[in-house]
Parts: sequence; structure tokens; C-alpha cells
Amino acid sequence: MEFFDRFAIPNPNPAIYASMIAIGVTVIAIVVGLTYFKKWGYLWREWLTTVDHKRIGIMYLLSALLMLFRGGVDAILMRAQTAVPENTILDAQHYNEIFTTHGLVMIIFMAMPFIYALMNFVVPLQIGARDVAFPRLNALSFWLFFMGAMLLNISFVIGGSPDAGWTSYFPLAGNELSKSVGTNYYMIALQIGGLGTLLSGINFVTTILKMRAPGITLFKMPIFTWSALTTNVIVIFAFPVLTVALLMGTMDRLFGTNFFTTTNGGMDMLWANLFWIWGHPEVYILVLPAFGVYSEIISTFARRNLYGYKSMVYSMLIISFLSFLVWTHHFFTMGQGALTNSIFSITTMAIAIPTGIKIFNWLFTLWRGKIVFTVPMLYSVGFIPIFTIGGVTGVMLGMSAADYQYHNTMFLVAHFHYTIIPGVVFAMIAGLTYWWPKMFGFMLNERIGKWAFWFIAISFNVTFFPMFFTGLNGQARRMYTYSESTGFGPLNLLSFIGAIGLAIGFILLVYNIYYSIRHSSRNISSDPWDARTLEWATHSPVPSYNFAITPEVNSIEAFWDAKKLGIPIFKGHYDKIHMPNNSGAPFIMGCILFVFGFSFVFSMWIPVIISVIGIFVCMGLRSFEIDKGHYIPVEKIMENENEYRGA
Repeated sequence: MEFFDRFAIPNPNPAIYASMIAIGVTVIAIVVGLTYFKKWGYLWREWLTTVDHKRIGIMYLLSALLMLFRGGVDAILMRAQTAVPENTILDAQHYNEIFTTHGLVMIIFMAMPFIYALMNFVVPLQIGARDVAFPRLNALSFWLFFMGAMLLNISFVIGGSPDAGWTSYFPLAGNELSKSVGTNYYMIALQIGGLGTLLSGINFVTTILKMRAPGITLFKMPIFTWSALTTNVIVIFAFPVLTVALLMGTMDRLFGTNFFTTTNGGMDMLWANLFWIWGHPEVYILVLPAFGVYSEIISTFARRNLYGYKSMVYSMLIISFLSFLVWTHHFFTMGQGALTNSIFSITTMAIAIPTGIKIFNWLFTLWRGKIVFTVPMLYSVGFIPIFTIGGVTGVMLGMSAADYQYHNTMFLVAHFHYTIIPGVVFAMIAGLTYWWPKMFGFMLNERIGKWAFWFIAISFNVTFFPMFFTGLNGQARRMYTYSESTGFGPLNLLSFIGAIGLAIGFILLVYNIYYSIRHSSRNISSDPWDARTLEWATHSPVPSYNFAITPEVNSIEAFWDAKKLGIPIFKGHYDKIHMPNNSGAPFIMGCILFVFGFSFVFSMWIPVIISVIGIFVCMGLRSFEIDKGHYIPVEKIMENENEYRGA
């Protein structure tokens, strides 16, 4: 009986029981399907043990799409609960759990893997590399992220979800006010997933700085690669802060230390500072790659080179620097004084300047361009006015005196979504559609894609624009209900209708993938968009070795110059290619860390010790392993190239 008491849900309800059944049925269906179709060996050889950056990118992509719908269900439930006054779909505790997990899933376990999906697939191709600098570390990074995501998600059905908000402020996240293991899940799942992200940051900075093809200087790199470089530099500096904060929070909860307590020398505001020293750079970790995606797409479909290339690069560098100087604006109302508020108010408004430079550069690129309104271009053009609204309201929130009115209201919720959804979700869908033919060898259906875009773009505004007004009228965020006398009902109902429209848009996105798999032509060129950057110079889908001959680059848009001016980029001859071997060690270490994390959540120390030993055994075996990779012979390369050309 003690077993069931340990893992029981503190506040069970029909939705949680339904989730348990759904998870069980899904697991059984996957096991039965793999067994029936005899795919266990294929799954192990081709995916679970892969170190190919392209396949790892696709696994990040599938994980991100899964988490998008997991977080989307939470969003629909929140909008349904607040659609009418005094609603009873969710009780207060369940609502707390849902808005906490919604924020965590969407930011850490949806947006981050979407970004790393595109980085993994595109960056090595754009710089003419065979793979990333540390292929096995890249695989480990993915499995750490994935196991962290799974650990957080099982909290909903085993032990209870975190309920202290996605920021998990102390003392609310302490043992006195969060008695269940939900916040333990928060602390440990984020540490495991965050470690994977930190390792990815080191890997990509090394890859970009050390593995560029001949002729690709820093200022001949595509803007998306520049955005990946600046983003991963931020990751390297920001994520250790989060790791330390989470470790301190874990020690407070499990070992009785007093880092963030309000007694015995603790300081709850220390958590707020550490969290936002990571948290605000995290916003730009999400947004900067999106800027890179938009730059590639706008340049491609405006049929002209990107306006102000160097100013785009320098503005990203300035943003990455300033992102570490604005964290205190998240607690203007917490009493740190007028001088401090004034300083951080200035830095907050200053960061709008390099962002504005980017907006104008995109507009100047569009000016007199021969614009083709494909699905990726629709998302890119739609992003500009919507994100601008988010930026302007951000400057409003950055004024410390005014922030006393806006803080902790639905106005802030609207602002945040007006930056993150167009600044990340639009970009990721645009990037997914744009690079899809390079990933899979066929294109997504344009007509269905445009229907999805219009549903998402219109419904987004219907959902979130009313929140500006309810927030200014005093509706606090995180309230699970309200009285009819407040007058918030009609606009909240409108938001719920918009959320249903958003759900329809994302369902259309999934249907588009299904339809295109069934019906799209596989007979497409390697460059279906008439693009400008180096990844389009190789085949679609991309062979394991990326390029049969290492490219040599002489300009910012070498592939465009090769097409239009006849300047060759493949000048050498076929030679054998060295590639890394697959390895099951990253997957096994990820599984062991999952067991470690789960055991730590419930203070089961014997499994914790065993899993720690297992991790060190894996590391020790790797230290003594001699793995020199393998060579692809010239004959095989020539055979592959002939097959791709024939296709």
C-alpha cells in the first residue's frame, strides 16, 4: 500500500484518469505496432543509436510537435475555464498545475527543441560540414532533453504536477506551500533537459567556429548560422545559472537547506534574480534563431539579397549582450528601489533599438522585391506587424512606473504571447515548411498550408488581443475564476473562441503533413524554392555525408552565385569520406538519467545510487573505447550520387 501512497496523485479528477488511460493505450499501441511490423531492429539501428545530425534534428522536431500539442491541450483547458464567469471545469489546484505545466512545456520542451531541430538539420549544411563537431555528444544532448521532457510529463499521472507557476517562485515552491512532489519534478526535469541544452550550446559554437568549409569566413556565413552562433553563446553563459538555481532549489526541498527560504538566513528574492538572469536571455535564445529563419525566408521569396547583412549581425550581437542586462524588469514591483528600476527601465527600452533595426532591414529587403507569397513567406510577413505589437507593449511594460499598473495582469500575458508566438511558433512553422523538402524529399501542400496560416494568424489575434483590454481593466493573470460583475466575461469568451480557431489551425498543420506524405510528388529538385544558401546545393533528402565534395565558397551567397553567375562551388574530386559510427551509449545514458531523476523526485536513494554508478560506468566505458569511425569508399559515393541524380 505504501507503494501506491508514494505515487498517488494528490488531487485526482476525471481528466487525470483519462490521461492515465490515454498514456497506457498509447504505449501499448506503440509496442504492438513495432512488434507487428518487426521494426524494433530498424528503430534501434536507424534512430535510437544515430549520431547523424539530420536524424537528431528530425527527432527534435517530432518531440517538439508532440510537446506543442501537449501544451496546447493545457491552453485550451485554461481558456475554457475562464470563458465564462464562475466556471467549474477546473478547480483551483488543477488550474494551477495546468498553467504551470503549460508554460514549462511550451518554453522549455516545445520551443527549445523546435529551435534545435532546425539548428541540427540546417547549420552543418549551411557551413559545408559533414556533421557537428561532437556527434556522440549531440546524440546525448537530445536524449537528455527527451528524458527531461518525459520526466516532467509523467508528473501529471504519477505523484502530481508542479503547481507553483512556470517561474516556480519561492516560498511558493517551498515544501510548506508545495507539499507534493510536483515541484521536485520541476527542479530535476529542468536540470536534466537543461544539461542537454548546455551541451548542445558548446557543440554548436565549436562546430560553427571550427568546421566551416573553405572560404566561409564569419562574415560569409548565412544569417541563420549567425543566429545559431549568438544563441548558443547565450546558452553557454545563461544555462549554468539555471542549473545552479535548480540545484539550490532541489537542496532546499529535499535536504532542508535554506537558500530560498524566508527564515534561517534564506532569501526568496535570490531565486527571482537567478531565475530571470537565465530567464530573460532565454527569451532571446528563443527569438534570435527565429530572426535567422525569417531572414533566410524573406531574402529567398523577395528574390533579392538581405538588406543590411552586417547591421543584422551586429544587431544580434548587441541583443545578446543586452539580454543579460534587463532581468530586473521582471520584478519592478518587488521593492528594489527607484534607482535600480530606472537603470533596468533604460536597458529594457534600449534593447528595442537593435530589434527595430532588424524589422527595418526586413522591410527594406521586401521593398521592390519580387515577392512570392508561399506558406513560409506568409508566416514571415505576418510576423512583422504582430511582433511589433508585442515589442511596443514590451516597451510599455519596461517603464517601471507604468509597470505597477500592468504587472501580473492579463496585459502581460497578451504581451508575452505577442512576442513568443509570432517570434517563435510562426518562425518554426515557417522554417519547418521551408526546409521540409530538404529533410524528407517532398513538399508540404501549399493550399492546406495557407488555410492553416490564416486560421492560426487570425485566431491568434482573436485569442490574445482581448487580453490587453481585460488586463488594463484589472483582470489578474493566474485567476482560475471571476465573478460576472467584473465584466470580463464577453472578452474572455472571445479569447476562448480564438483558442478553438488556433487548435483548428494546428490540426490543419498536422493534416497537411499526413496529406503530403500520402499525395505529394517525390520528383522534386534539390532546390524547389530557388533559394540562396548552401544547404540547397546538396540533394533532397540529404545523403548521410551531406556533400560528396566539400564546397569552396567565395561570397555570402555562394549557391546563388553558382546558379546565376556560374561560379563553381564543388571544385574537387570524389574522395573517401570519414563518418562517425552510431552508438547506443547516449540513449542508454539518457534512460539511466531518467531513472536517476524519477528516483530523486521521490527520494528513493538506492535507485539513485545505482543509477549514478550506471552513469559513471557508461562514462568509463567510453573513456576506454577506441572508435575511429568509418570511411565511405569512393565507389559507394559515386553510386549514391548517380542514384540521387536519377531520382
